[in-house]
Amino acid sequence: MGYFETIILGVVEGITEFLPISSTGHLILSQVFLGIERSEFLKSFTIIIQLGAILSVVILYWRALFIERIIWKKIIVAFLPTAAIGFVLYRLIKTYLLGSDSIVVLMLFLGGIALIVFELLRGKDKKEGGGINSITYKQAFFVGLTQSLAVVPGVSRSAATIIGGLALGISRKAIVQFSFLLAVPTMAAATGLDLIKSGFSFSAHEFLFLGVGFIASFLIAMITIRLLLKFIEKHTFIAFGVYRIIIAVLFLVFVMN
Repeated sequence: MGYFETIILGVVEGITEFLPISSTGHLILSQVFLGIERSEFLKSFTIIIQLGAILSVVILYWRALFIERIIWKKIIVAFLPTAAIGFVLYRLIKTYLLGSDSIVVLMLFLGGIALIVFELLRGKDKKEGGGINSITYKQAFFVGLTQSLAVVPGVSRSAATIIGGLALGISRKAIVQFSFLLAVPTMAAATGLDLIKSGFSFSAHEFLFLGVGFIASFLIAMITIRLLLKFIEKHTFIAFGVYRIIIAVLFLVFVMN
Protein backbone atom coordinates (compact mmCIF):
# COMPACT_ATOMS: atom_id res chain seq x y z
CA MET A 1 0.00 0.00 0.00
CA GLY A 2 1.35 3.40 -1.00
CA TYR A 3 0.36 6.98 -0.24
CA PHE A 4 -2.06 7.13 -3.19
CA GLU A 5 -4.00 4.13 -1.89
CA THR A 6 -3.87 5.56 1.63
CA ILE A 7 -5.46 8.83 0.51
CA ILE A 8 -8.11 7.00 -1.51
CA LEU A 9 -9.08 4.90 1.50
CA GLY A 10 -9.18 8.02 3.68
CA VAL A 11 -11.50 9.74 1.21
CA VAL A 12 -13.73 6.65 1.02
CA GLU A 13 -13.94 6.60 4.82
CA GLY A 14 -14.78 10.30 4.99
CA ILE A 15 -17.58 9.93 2.45
CA THR A 16 -19.11 6.74 3.75
CA GLU A 17 -18.80 6.87 7.56
CA PHE A 18 -22.03 8.82 8.10
CA LEU A 19 -23.99 7.65 5.07
CA PRO A 20 -26.14 4.48 5.45
CA ILE A 21 -23.97 2.54 3.01
CA SER A 22 -21.32 0.95 5.30
CA SER A 23 -17.92 2.62 5.57
CA THR A 24 -16.21 -0.61 6.64
CA GLY A 25 -17.78 -2.45 3.71
CA HIS A 26 -16.63 0.19 1.25
CA LEU A 27 -13.12 0.23 2.71
CA ILE A 28 -12.84 -3.56 2.39
CA LEU A 29 -14.21 -3.55 -1.15
CA SER A 30 -11.97 -0.61 -2.09
CA GLN A 31 -8.97 -2.60 -0.89
CA VAL A 32 -10.02 -5.47 -3.15
CA PHE A 33 -10.51 -3.12 -6.10
CA LEU A 34 -7.11 -1.43 -5.53
CA GLY A 35 -5.42 -4.78 -5.18
CA ILE A 36 -4.04 -4.04 -1.71
CA GLU A 37 -2.64 -7.09 0.04
CA ARG A 38 -4.54 -8.09 3.18
CA SER A 39 -2.61 -7.78 6.45
CA GLU A 40 -3.18 -7.22 10.16
CA PHE A 41 -2.06 -3.63 9.71
CA LEU A 42 -4.62 -3.07 6.96
CA LYS A 43 -7.38 -4.32 9.26
CA SER A 44 -6.18 -1.92 11.96
CA PHE A 45 -5.89 0.89 9.41
CA THR A 46 -9.53 0.32 8.40
CA ILE A 47 -10.61 0.77 12.01
CA ILE A 48 -8.28 3.58 13.11
CA ILE A 49 -8.77 6.06 10.24
CA GLN A 50 -12.44 6.23 11.22
CA LEU A 51 -11.26 8.49 14.03
CA GLY A 52 -10.58 11.15 11.42
CA ALA A 53 -14.24 11.18 10.44
CA ILE A 54 -15.24 11.14 14.10
CA LEU A 55 -13.10 14.22 14.81
CA SER A 56 -15.26 16.13 12.34
CA VAL A 57 -18.30 15.37 14.53
CA VAL A 58 -16.46 16.55 17.64
CA ILE A 59 -15.69 19.86 15.95
CA LEU A 60 -19.14 20.40 14.44
CA TYR A 61 -21.08 19.26 17.52
CA TRP A 62 -18.73 20.29 20.33
CA ARG A 63 -21.52 22.05 22.22
CA ALA A 64 -23.74 18.94 22.34
CA LEU A 65 -20.78 16.75 23.33
CA PHE A 66 -19.17 18.93 25.99
CA ILE A 67 -21.87 21.26 27.29
CA GLU A 68 -25.26 19.56 27.01
CA ARG A 69 -24.87 16.80 29.58
CA ILE A 70 -28.30 15.26 28.98
CA ILE A 71 -27.43 14.48 25.36
CA TRP A 72 -24.09 13.00 26.41
CA LYS A 73 -25.81 10.72 28.95
CA LYS A 74 -28.16 9.43 26.25
CA ILE A 75 -25.21 8.79 23.95
CA ILE A 76 -23.57 6.68 26.66
CA VAL A 77 -26.78 4.69 27.16
CA ALA A 78 -26.94 4.01 23.41
CA PHE A 79 -23.24 3.13 23.31
CA LEU A 80 -23.35 0.39 25.98
CA PRO A 81 -24.91 -2.45 23.89
CA THR A 82 -22.38 -2.06 21.08
CA ALA A 83 -19.50 -1.74 23.55
CA ALA A 84 -20.44 -5.02 25.23
CA ILE A 85 -20.93 -6.93 21.99
CA GLY A 86 -17.85 -5.46 20.33
CA PHE A 87 -15.63 -6.34 23.30
CA VAL A 88 -16.89 -9.92 23.56
CA LEU A 89 -16.77 -10.60 19.82
CA TYR A 90 -13.62 -8.57 18.97
CA ARG A 91 -11.50 -11.56 17.91
CA LEU A 92 -14.30 -13.07 15.82
CA ILE A 93 -15.00 -9.75 14.11
CA LYS A 94 -11.38 -8.94 13.23
CA THR A 95 -10.31 -12.49 12.36
CA TYR A 96 -13.29 -13.67 10.31
CA LEU A 97 -15.82 -10.93 9.55
CA LEU A 98 -13.41 -8.16 8.50
CA GLY A 99 -11.72 -10.57 6.12
CA SER A 100 -14.86 -11.79 4.38
CA ASP A 101 -15.71 -10.07 1.09
CA SER A 102 -18.76 -12.29 0.63
CA ILE A 103 -20.28 -11.18 3.95
CA VAL A 104 -19.72 -7.52 3.05
CA VAL A 105 -21.38 -7.87 -0.36
CA LEU A 106 -24.30 -9.84 1.08
CA MET A 107 -24.90 -7.30 3.87
CA LEU A 108 -24.68 -4.39 1.42
CA PHE A 109 -27.31 -6.06 -0.75
CA LEU A 110 -29.67 -7.07 2.06
CA GLY A 111 -29.22 -3.71 3.78
CA GLY A 112 -30.18 -1.94 0.56
CA ILE A 113 -33.37 -3.94 0.32
CA ALA A 114 -34.10 -3.24 3.99
CA LEU A 115 -33.70 0.53 3.50
CA ILE A 116 -36.00 0.60 0.50
CA VAL A 117 -38.68 -1.61 2.07
CA PHE A 118 -38.57 0.33 5.34
CA GLU A 119 -38.96 3.71 3.63
CA LEU A 120 -41.80 2.46 1.40
CA LEU A 121 -43.67 0.95 4.35
CA ARG A 122 -43.07 4.01 6.48
CA GLY A 123 -44.45 6.35 3.86
CA LYS A 124 -44.22 10.09 4.13
CA ASP A 125 -42.75 11.57 7.25
CA LYS A 126 -45.23 12.80 9.78
CA LYS A 127 -44.86 16.32 11.02
CA GLU A 128 -41.40 16.63 12.50
CA GLY A 129 -41.36 16.08 16.23
CA GLY A 130 -38.78 17.40 18.63
CA GLY A 131 -35.10 17.66 17.96
CA ILE A 132 -32.29 15.58 19.35
CA ASN A 133 -33.12 16.66 22.91
CA SER A 134 -36.50 14.92 22.64
CA ILE A 135 -34.93 11.44 22.35
CA THR A 136 -35.68 9.46 25.51
CA TYR A 137 -33.27 7.19 27.37
CA LYS A 138 -35.38 4.18 26.34
CA GLN A 139 -35.21 5.19 22.68
CA ALA A 140 -31.46 5.79 22.99
CA PHE A 141 -30.93 2.29 24.39
CA PHE A 142 -32.88 0.63 21.58
CA VAL A 143 -31.02 2.69 18.98
CA GLY A 144 -27.85 1.34 20.57
CA LEU A 145 -29.15 -2.20 20.20
CA THR A 146 -29.76 -1.69 16.50
CA GLN A 147 -26.30 -0.13 16.13
CA SER A 148 -24.75 -3.32 17.53
CA LEU A 149 -25.84 -5.12 14.35
CA ALA A 150 -23.15 -3.13 12.56
CA VAL A 151 -20.38 -5.27 14.07
CA VAL A 152 -21.04 -7.29 10.91
CA PRO A 153 -19.16 -5.51 8.06
CA GLY A 154 -21.49 -4.23 5.37
CA VAL A 155 -24.48 -3.65 7.64
CA SER A 156 -23.61 0.03 8.22
CA ARG A 157 -23.65 1.62 11.65
CA SER A 158 -25.44 4.67 10.26
CA ALA A 159 -28.11 2.61 8.50
CA ALA A 160 -28.77 0.50 11.59
CA THR A 161 -29.11 3.49 13.92
CA ILE A 162 -31.17 5.55 11.47
CA ILE A 163 -33.64 2.75 10.71
CA GLY A 164 -33.86 1.90 14.39
CA GLY A 165 -34.50 5.52 15.32
CA LEU A 166 -37.10 6.11 12.62
CA ALA A 167 -38.90 2.91 13.65
CA LEU A 168 -39.09 4.30 17.19
CA GLY A 169 -40.71 7.50 15.95
CA ILE A 170 -37.67 9.77 16.21
CA SER A 171 -37.63 12.52 13.59
CA ARG A 172 -35.36 12.09 10.59
CA LYS A 173 -33.05 15.00 11.38
CA ALA A 174 -32.84 14.12 15.08
CA ILE A 175 -31.83 10.48 14.52
CA VAL A 176 -29.26 11.42 11.87
CA GLN A 177 -27.65 13.90 14.26
CA PHE A 178 -27.83 11.38 17.11
CA SER A 179 -26.14 8.84 14.83
CA PHE A 180 -23.32 11.34 14.26
CA LEU A 181 -22.84 11.82 18.00
CA LEU A 182 -23.13 8.12 18.82
CA ALA A 183 -20.26 7.46 16.42
CA VAL A 184 -17.87 9.35 18.70
CA PRO A 185 -17.68 6.90 21.66
CA THR A 186 -18.36 3.91 19.41
CA MET A 187 -15.45 4.46 17.03
CA ALA A 188 -13.16 5.84 19.74
CA ALA A 189 -13.69 2.63 21.72
CA ALA A 190 -13.19 0.45 18.63
CA THR A 191 -9.92 2.21 17.83
CA GLY A 192 -8.72 2.12 21.43
CA LEU A 193 -9.46 -1.59 21.73
CA ASP A 194 -7.63 -2.33 18.48
CA LEU A 195 -4.58 -0.33 19.57
CA ILE A 196 -4.48 -2.16 22.89
CA LYS A 197 -4.87 -5.56 21.24
CA SER A 198 -2.22 -4.76 18.61
CA GLY A 199 0.14 -3.40 21.26
CA PHE A 200 0.81 -0.25 19.18
CA SER A 201 3.14 -2.45 17.14
CA PHE A 202 3.25 -0.27 14.05
CA SER A 203 6.36 0.85 12.22
CA ALA A 204 7.14 4.54 11.69
CA HIS A 205 6.02 4.15 8.08
CA GLU A 206 2.72 2.59 9.14
CA PHE A 207 2.08 5.42 11.62
CA LEU A 208 2.60 7.85 8.73
CA PHE A 209 0.03 5.97 6.64
CA LEU A 210 -2.41 6.16 9.55
CA GLY A 211 -1.84 9.91 9.80
CA VAL A 212 -2.44 10.51 6.09
CA GLY A 213 -5.61 8.40 6.13
CA PHE A 214 -6.80 10.18 9.27
CA ILE A 215 -6.42 13.66 7.75
CA ALA A 216 -8.10 12.67 4.48
CA SER A 217 -11.10 11.12 6.24
CA PHE A 218 -11.44 14.14 8.54
CA LEU A 219 -11.52 16.72 5.75
CA ILE A 220 -13.97 14.79 3.58
CA ALA A 221 -16.25 13.92 6.51
CA MET A 222 -16.65 17.63 7.36
CA ILE A 223 -18.16 18.13 3.91
CA THR A 224 -20.21 14.92 3.92
CA ILE A 225 -21.98 15.72 7.20
CA ARG A 226 -23.21 19.09 5.93
CA LEU A 227 -24.37 17.63 2.61
CA LEU A 228 -26.24 14.76 4.29
CA LEU A 229 -28.16 17.12 6.58
CA LYS A 230 -29.25 19.15 3.55
CA PHE A 231 -30.15 15.98 1.61
CA ILE A 232 -32.51 14.58 4.25
CA GLU A 233 -34.52 17.80 4.35
CA LYS A 234 -36.18 16.80 1.07
CA HIS A 235 -35.33 13.14 0.44
CA THR A 236 -35.73 9.70 1.98
CA PHE A 237 -33.00 7.06 2.19
CA ILE A 238 -34.32 5.04 -0.76
CA ALA A 239 -31.54 6.32 -3.03
CA PHE A 240 -28.96 4.92 -0.62
CA GLY A 241 -30.77 1.58 -0.64
CA VAL A 242 -30.66 1.45 -4.44
CA TYR A 243 -26.97 2.41 -4.39
CA ARG A 244 -26.15 -0.38 -1.93
CA ILE A 245 -27.79 -2.97 -4.19
CA ILE A 246 -26.01 -1.67 -7.30
CA ILE A 247 -22.56 -1.55 -5.68
CA ALA A 248 -23.03 -5.03 -4.22
CA VAL A 249 -23.93 -6.47 -7.63
CA LEU A 250 -21.07 -4.67 -9.39
CA PHE A 251 -18.48 -5.96 -6.95
CA LEU A 252 -19.94 -9.45 -7.11
CA VAL A 253 -19.69 -9.48 -10.90
CA PHE A 254 -16.46 -7.59 -11.58
CA VAL A 255 -14.34 -8.03 -8.47
CA MET A 256 -15.26 -11.31 -6.81
CA ASN A 257 -16.11 -13.33 -9.91
